[in-house]
Amino acid sequence: MRKSILQTYKIGIDVGGTFTDFALMGSKGRSAVHKQLSTPADPSIAVMAGLAALAQAEGLSFDAFLSQVTLIVHGTTVTTNAVLTGRTARTALLTTRGFRDTLQMRRGVREMMYDNRWHAPEPIVPRQLRLPVTERVDASGLELVALDTADVEVAIKTMREQGVQAVAICFLHAHGSAAHEEDAARLVQQGLPQAYLSVSSRVLPQVRFYERTSTTVLNAGVGPILAHYLDRLNARLAEAQWRGTLLIMQSNGGTAAPASVRRLAASTLLSGPAAAPAAGLAWMAPTRNKSFITVDMGGTSFDAALVQGGQPAVTTAGHVNRYAMALPSMEINTIGAGGGSIAWIDDGGLLHMGPQSAGADPGPACYGRGGTEPTCTDANLVLGYLSASYFAGGRLPLDELAARSAIEQRIAAPLKLSLVEAAQGMLHVINVAMAAAIREISVQKGFDPREFPLVCAGGAGPLHGAAIAEELGIERVFVPRESSVFCASGMLHSDLKHDYVRSFARVLHPPGPDRVQVRAGVRSLLRELRAQGRAALKAEGIAAEQQQMRHALDLRYTGQYHEVSVDVPTELLDRADWAAVAELFHRQHDRLYGYALRDEGTAVELLSLRVAAVGITDKPALRRQPRTASAPRAALKGKRPIYLPGRMSSTLVPVYDGERLLHGHQFNGPALIESANTSILVPPGWAAQIDALGSCVLSLRPGARRAQP
Repeated sequence: MRKSILQTYKIGIDVGGTFTDFALMGSKGRSAVHKQLSTPADPSIAVMAGLAALAQAEGLSFDAFLSQVTLIVHGTTVTTNAVLTGRTARTALLTTRGFRDTLQMRRGVREMMYDNRWHAPEPIVPRQLRLPVTERVDASGLELVALDTADVEVAIKTMREQGVQAVAICFLHAHGSAAHEEDAARLVQQGLPQAYLSVSSRVLPQVRFYERTSTTVLNAGVGPILAHYLDRLNARLAEAQWRGTLLIMQSNGGTAAPASVRRLAASTLLSGPAAAPAAGLAWMAPTRNKSFITVDMGGTSFDAALVQGGQPAVTTAGHVNRYAMALPSMEINTIGAGGGSIAWIDDGGLLHMGPQSAGADPGPACYGRGGTEPTCTDANLVLGYLSASYFAGGRLPLDELAARSAIEQRIAAPLKLSLVEAAQGMLHVINVAMAAAIREISVQKGFDPREFPLVCAGGAGPLHGAAIAEELGIERVFVPRESSVFCASGMLHSDLKHDYVRSFARVLHPPGPDRVQVRAGVRSLLRELRAQGRAALKAEGIAAEQQQMRHALDLRYTGQYHEVSVDVPTELLDRADWAAVAELFHRQHDRLYGYALRDEGTAVELLSLRVAAVGITDKPALRRQPRTASAPRAALKGKRPIYLPGRMSSTLVPVYDGERLLHGHQFNGPALIESANTSILVPPGWAAQIDALGSCVLSLRPGARRAQP
């Protein structure tokens, strides 16, 4: 008898503030999801507990299950939480004498221009650990003042006395010449061998001194924390005798080996949410629609991203807790709006939701774990949108009395509202906030959200998807079958990716002999960056035919303060077609700012060249369902009274079992769809249909109200 081939598994893991999400995909078409309460003190505990739960669900021993797991792609909030809570490593900064206060001065622009009470956050590095060093090179890399090694030795002595765990080195114009930084780095490695070292010419060799300094410091501040977490995770996996491949999700939407992200720890600052666009592209495949907006509402936060023509928006002007972070990252707008967002009333009597969250411990009042603050989850339970006995598939029964008490005491009574009015008000406030977050990555970037379907995910998101869409005038909402673990699923559909940048400030299309110099300089730098990318991918086992090089140029009009990063096809760069490149810039500038200077005689300047080295990975196939001709009656669980928006009396609505709904099933709202890890509200005026991948598609019915963006 022929021996059957064992099924192998790939697992995506997304560590969130409330839940740790798991998406499992097997070689024989098997898929499963799991949500495990996070363990903030040591996230690896929840990771191992979730793997054990998956093994049990597969009917395998833990050892046997792990032996069949070939790949784990892991997104983590360890670095993000360190910055948000101010618990970064004790960090020192070596910088050019005269520039120690760059972190304090920032760009010299007040974020809230007319708010005199608005203060910049305290720098991660205190002033006594911002240590000046005598040295200077000019913008072209020419040495003006030699590095004073005695200054470096004095700084090392101070760092040793102060118990420094990480050292950032950022000298003025190090993008032009890294020699002084490398010399200083060698001395620091000798004097402080245990310290995490972050060197700006390795992290971000480009112009803009504040952004380069801030990014280098962020990398240093979170480096030891990420390294410690990866060591613990690897130790636990090794103890379980796992022999598969571990990849870490990066902010740029790609994955990388642990060794790579250990060196560039700041690349994980938006690790989890960055997988959302890849997940959206996979789940939207049946529609052939490559333009959409993804939203992910979890327990703590709400993340929104826009994908246009199959390409997610990427930014090099990001911020984490108001600190500049210039490494390429998915342009994701994150706000404190999740299932655990706490409702509160300000001094003027206005109702707010978040950004404070009850998190996983103690969690919302209805969790029965000691929480007393009213949250979004409590409001959904009181209005009947959640089942007290079936939350998390029945694994976490909810306490409705505790939810009612929290809302009554903290919100309803102070505002002189009924319990239902207070709960509805809480949901309306958080829905408006989430719609505003979507406008920031659509309307403010020159896109009309009404032209994009909404891909709605997260454990809490599908209850709010239609309401958010109505706020924006969007008529179609897709809820993927695995929406509750959307980003974990997206990690399995992500490619390996490494970003490289070099500054090269020149007029893009100069007259005379300078044109030849620009062409030669661009080609030389591109060869260098491409070689670095290919070497990194080769080290990770990616064959040459699976490697892709994607290019972008940072461009601006002469005299402009800000630049625009423009994706440029390889063939335009190879033949130095600067006129075509300039036209791409004009179009993007016009979309972003409403004007272009094509005919004004204003030159276009090149500031930096960027190369993204992408290693194409094998993606697991999503299971498609045959279309059924049956009615959804078999999936009907019963009916439940709920309070629809704006109605003070309850309405009895059908409740469908999401696990039993099949491709082709359709029905009109109002209705609820319940699955083990999420629930979907189908409001009046909306229709629900199940597509080939098992996703629920909500469509605004003809004649229903269509809002303005």
